[in-house]
Amino acid sequence: MFSVQVDWNYATEQESLIIGLIDKPAKFGGLLAELDQLLDGHLTQLVKSGDISAKKKAISKVHTFGKIGAKRLVFVGLGKENELKFETLKEAFGKVFKTVRANKLQETSVLLNSFVTEELDENDVAYALSEAFALSTYKFEGYKQKSNEPANELEHINVLGGTDEAVINAALSVGYTLGKGTNSARELVNLPGNMLTATDMANYARTLGEKYEFEIEILEKDEMEKLGMGALLAVNQGSVEPPKMIVLKYQGKETWEDVIALVGKGITFDTGGYSLKTKEGIVGMKTDMGGAAAVLGAMEIIGELKPEQNVIAVIPSTDNMVSGNAFKPDDVITSMSGKTIEVLNTDAEGRLVLADAVTYAKHHGADYIVDIATLTGGVIVALGMDTTGAFTNNEELFEQVLEASFEAGEPMWRLPIFEKDKERVRGSKIADLNNSPGRDGHAIMGAAFIGEFAEETPWVHLDIAGTSTSKKDTDLGTAGATGAMTRTLALFVERFEPIKK
Repeated sequence: MFSVQVDWNYATEQESLIIGLIDKPAKFGGLLAELDQLLDGHLTQLVKSGDISAKKKAISKVHTFGKIGAKRLVFVGLGKENELKFETLKEAFGKVFKTVRANKLQETSVLLNSFVTEELDENDVAYALSEAFALSTYKFEGYKQKSNEPANELEHINVLGGTDEAVINAALSVGYTLGKGTNSARELVNLPGNMLTATDMANYARTLGEKYEFEIEILEKDEMEKLGMGALLAVNQGSVEPPKMIVLKYQGKETWEDVIALVGKGITFDTGGYSLKTKEGIVGMKTDMGGAAAVLGAMEIIGELKPEQNVIAVIPSTDNMVSGNAFKPDDVITSMSGKTIEVLNTDAEGRLVLADAVTYAKHHGADYIVDIATLTGGVIVALGMDTTGAFTNNEELFEQVLEASFEAGEPMWRLPIFEKDKERVRGSKIADLNNSPGRDGHAIMGAAFIGEFAEETPWVHLDIAGTSTSKKDTDLGTAGATGAMTRTLALFVERFEPIKK
């Protein structure tokens, strides 16, 4: 996938050479000066004329006419050096890899040194390069009949220059691992509901667990009944597909302590139940398992990087269907925790399955819980499509998740849960809780409901209803599933520091 050559020269044959261009230099220096000389000063002239642009993410292609080993040069504008950030660099790499891929090249080279700045060293550049390569070249194959023409995919990157081959290779490996884990989450979310049932998701998790030697537990319906998982079972009542409670356990420490639980909503299709969605609103509900996909993608990354942490992934999975057996508004159900719940809205099913999952995570010794779900349309109204909503009962835990989200380039914003919000969730006259107090503060109500089951355990809730999919292509992906927060979860686990009690 990647090869690193610290020592090389411009005579090396290659289809294309990607070069970063910062600002608009009056005169080239270093390797670019050497390259300009080999090309008889034409690069300087092209920069002056504007045919090669240093504007942020501008792509300029130059043919070399056999004067050097590379057949063409691809310049990537990086803008002003003092404004170049890691995330911008990733996007620039993503855009240029898409450009190279569109030219049907299977291999390209990158001049690493040309992207290094005072703020971004070669380790940062290699990390950004490999993550962007994985993310930007992903596509969902779908189910169209395949052409007989051979596919010309960008499959290999030669990284040229730098000073420390071992450091560069390590950074390339980490960045690519993060990108591939995100792509795995994207692939799951993009699958249609009939191709990804709860059983299919459990089988996928089992394969993942076997590959990385995780401890695997898949609870079947009869086992859930014995454990009293009435919330998950209620959501499953209307379905012909059996539910699954999926558990993957990774032990990176000698003793099972400071356990981090990653809990992901795994609703494989959501009709809304008897609180039926509109004909427009029901389309796309195959993506309602985006939280589960993010957790599985993060576990893949964890399996590759092997952090010295203890992690348990818990995924409650079912579809939410309508039938003569389906649960109804006004039903009262009993969760695994023993708390009773008045059902006011069967389309608020995600928080129900998460209630039993959070309780089961605590049953397995979770000391910290991060749950992630495509939970509410309300978070989209509040924060739009580019920012994940976050809620917490513990400042220190939240700060660690927030820091990971910054590093991953996945924006999140904290929303509040006040005592009056908790009172609304506890406002049922006939049960301990109600699952939907109303539309106002909808995202807050969903989070407050889950928080009733986290109780005193440090907990963060991530609502990715807006960020889990995109309607448009970006520099780092295509329209469809984004794999949102997969990298955040993995980096949070990798960097986690236990909270003093």
